[in-house]
Amino acid sequence: MTDACKPLLFAPITVRNVTARNRVIVSPMCQYSSVDGGPTDYHLVHLGQFALGGAGIVFCEETSVEERGRKSYHCAGIYRDAHIPQYRRINDFIRSAGAVPAIQIGHSGRKGSGCAPWEGYRSLTEEDAEHGCPPWQTVSASAVAAASGSPAPHALERTEIAQAVAHWREAALRAIEAGYDIIEVHAAHGYLIHQFLSPITNRRDDAYGGSLEGRMRFCLEIVEAVRAVWPADRPVFMRVSAVDGANSQWSVEDTVLLARAARERGVDVVTTSSGGINGPGTATLTPRLPGYHVPYAERVRREAGVKTVAVGLITEAQHAEDILQQGQADFIAIAREFLWNPHWPAHAARELGVANYLDLLPQCYSWWLRRREEIREFTRKAQ
Repeated sequence: MTDACKPLLFAPITVRNVTARNRVIVSPMCQYSSVDGGPTDYHLVHLGQFALGGAGIVFCEETSVEERGRKSYHCAGIYRDAHIPQYRRINDFIRSAGAVPAIQIGHSGRKGSGCAPWEGYRSLTEEDAEHGCPPWQTVSASAVAAASGSPAPHALERTEIAQAVAHWREAALRAIEAGYDIIEVHAAHGYLIHQFLSPITNRRDDAYGGSLEGRMRFCLEIVEAVRAVWPADRPVFMRVSAVDGANSQWSVEDTVLLARAARERGVDVVTTSSGGINGPGTATLTPRLPGYHVPYAERVRREAGVKTVAVGLITEAQHAEDILQQGQADFIAIAREFLWNPHWPAHAARELGVANYLDLLPQCYSWWLRRREEIREFTRKAQ
């Protein structure tokens, strides 16, 4: 089957000078398994299996640009030079398996100094300090606590905002050295950039608050700083929450304007998610049905003139293909389904009629699987 005849999901796509073998993205998934911010053998196996399974682009989890920007002591970071060779080892393997290594960089802001989801996302306490995990002072656009009973964050001063932007720049430089081909600025899910964007959390009266232009300033300065150092032949992505979630004061219209401004500053692809400004994780008002973020991806793609990634309970091959065929997005990002089935791309390719779907797997897999199919077919004909 020629590329022209392939389903769009398995047609190669090039952004700037980076080509992915297909449109399947492994979405960033926080594992709460890092040590001092750095990845371990766990991450090599965790991420490597997705590259072996045939994904086009493999994102590591959200990776903090500074130590206090982690959500927990076990979250990933790229704020030390010592992290560079740790990530490079993983990226070399991902690339050798045919996938494009990608990193999402962010900062938890007021959502930091906490615990893993299976511990209820709770804030760290003095009791945790007794076990070697003392709470730390979080930061945000304004001194508005993340939840009732949570400590108030420190509102960043103007000089501190400049320092924070510099952290994103430094993280991008380390990501280059670590061998990433794609970088994504995480401006969603209630984390620090989103805290500046949303009126719920941004109550500033200076140049970084008030109007939409003011609230977007921090995000766009970060985009500019990252794009300025990121190689011109490699793409920059940005992830946004199209709406806040509970009591939303950030609208899809705002998201379109932000995406348009980011595109003008060099962002190539926007991932449209939602929620997170209030409540744990990515709490959203949008009903969690298959493809529940797709309308956001379609609108941003159409009105902001930028490539988009569709994400949100997309688990079926035909559903993913339909989204692309209808022009609603340019990529399909999958998260939890990959945890259940790391070889999802190969299975999806078979369902969509790709003749050589086993070629998505390593030869030492595909040869034996193809041999098994031949034996089955021979046995069937002999009966």
